Amino acid sequence: MERKRLVVSYSNVTPEVLEAIRKKYPLGYSNHVIKVKTKGDDFFYAITVDTEDASYLVKVPVKIDTKGSIHDDDNLEDINDEKESEETFPDNEPSTENEE
Repeated sequence: MERKRLVVSYSNVTPEVLEAIRKKYPLGYSNHVIKVKTKGDDFFYAITVDTEDASYLVKVPVKIDTKGSIHDDDNLEDINDEKESEETFPDNEPSTENEE
């Protein structure tokens, strides 16, 4: 008999599926999330988990951190300004003052 293939939201999983998630991802699932495309431009994020009777695609909430991204143009300008200031900084040369 073939397993059922089900899509379910994380907030609606059964205790059996929740236990299967805990066993498969004991350190958390954040590095195992996949992006699933649907019709048009829509998509959702999910993890996979199997039980004896079904294979699940479990929709999970994802928070994307855009703050402090290296792709932020303002941050790139700040980095470039720092590099330029380092390049134009005078070299530390020994003092030419008379030492007594």
